[in-house]
Amino acid sequence: QVQLVESGGGLVQPGGSLRLSCAASGRIFSIYAMGWYRQAPGKQRELVATITNSGNTNYADSVKGRFTISRDNAKNIMYLQMNSLKPEDTAVYYCNADVLRTGWARSADYWGQGTQVTVSS
Repeated sequence: QVQLVESGGGLVQPGGSLRLSCAASGRIFSIYAMGWYRQAPGKQRELVATITNSGNTNYADSVKGRFTISRDNAKNIMYLQMNSLKPEDTAVYYCNADVLRTGWARSADYWGQGTQVTVSS
């Protein structure tokens, strides 16, 4: 099995910062693309940022210049540094990874359980 566990969410004032982490564990041979998604109440889940195993990144327009995605391939951990947070960033943030498990021929998509980020004064 593969598990993705997010951490680092919480309550922060507008303009503040948070750093989310996503740790992958299990019988992992390789992790390809990873990403952060978020879902606000009453809205569909949306892409925040993605990163390939070679470090190429992609961001939603709404977070460009404020959020930075990164990963530590040796530790199977992905991060999301969120700066200049706005109330509209409030959502549950989910980690996603395309993982090739040891002994498997094809990769599969995995999701974490989510971590709440609330931006409010």
